[in-house]
Formats: sequence, structure tokens, C-alpha cells
Amino acid sequence: MDAKTQKAELTRAAIIGAALDVAAADGLESITLQAVADRVGLSKSGVFSRAGSREALQKAVIEEYGRSFLAQVFVPAMQQPKGLPRLNEIVRRWIARTRDVEAFTGCIYIAGAFELDDRTGELRDLLHTEITRWRAALRRTVLQAIDAGHLPACTPADQLVAEIYSMLMGLLHDVRFLRDPQAVHRTEASWARLVKSYQTA
Repeated sequence: MDAKTQKAELTRAAIIGAALDVAAADGLESITLQAVADRVGLSKSGVFSRAGSREALQKAVIEEYGRSFLAQVFVPAMQQPKGLPRLNEIVRRWIARTRDVEAFTGCIYIAGAFELDDRTGELRDLLHTEITRWRAALRRTVLQAIDAGHLPACTPADQLVAEIYSMLMGLLHDVRFLRDPQAVHRTEASWARLVKSYQTA
């Protein structure tokens, strides 16, 4: 990679990072080329030439958030054996990320879902696809735990995925809005109890 290409990629990364910051603070709809330009010290046309339209930048933010989330939560968990060890690691890392990242920046998946839930269009469709893909990955992990015998064969995978997702949404609410110092401990206890309830069902 030559220096010019590397500089262009770094500039684009800075633009998307600034747009992520805008979205975290004020929502996806608050992203504008001018708002991002002001943050990175470029002209509005400079942002457009590197990232495209406002809509393209919004989509890039959703995609980048998804990449970061998977890289921190899902990909490292793949080092664990299939089944409950892997599922436990995913939930552990998701709790840690919520505590260390989303507690301060918010969650694009959750905040964006509430922001776009009554709208139609490509932006909502993309966010829906990203969230659905993540839930499908969770579901596959649950099914692997069933196949490995770590969870009973009668375990309803979709139900467990919904409960995990709801649990983490509750954690985000409690650490970000209530600023409850016990929220992480309670969520860890909830997860242990949830797993046990399925194992003894």
C-alpha cells in the first residue's frame, strides 16, 4: 500500500469514527456531512469525496459498529470449544463490552432500533439486517450447545436468544441510565441462573 492510499484510508477511518461519535451522542439521524466535517477538520465536500452522501455515511457507521462489536464479542469467543463454553464466553464478552464501551457511548444496535423502529427505508433495513445477523449467530451457538449435550434437546433456541438479548438490553439501561454499580454483577447472576434453568428443565 502506497503512502497516498494509506493516508486516504486513515482519513476515511477518521471520518467514520467521527460519525460514530455523532451517532453515539445524538443518534443516527444527527449524522450530517457538516457535523462530521467540523469534527475532523475537513470541508463538507472533503467528507463527501471520501465517504459519499449522508446516507452512505450513516450506513458506514452501522457497518463499522457491527464489525467492531463482532470483533470484540463474537470472534474471540470462537477460540472456545463449541457449545456452552463458547456461549458463556460470548455473553461474558458482551457484558464486558457493555460495561466498558456502551455504558459511555451507547449502543448503535439498541438506540438505532428505537430511533428507526417506526420508519422505512434502506437505513432501517441495514440495521435490521445487522441485528438479525447477530441474533442468528447467537442462535447457532445455542444450537451447538444443544448438539454438544450442554443444553437439553428440548431447549427453545429462539427463546433463549430473546432472553439473552433482553438481559443485555436491561444491563445497558442500568449501567448507562441508572448508573447502577451493581448492574454487571446482577446480569452475571441472571445469566448463571438462566443457564441453570435450561439445564435442569
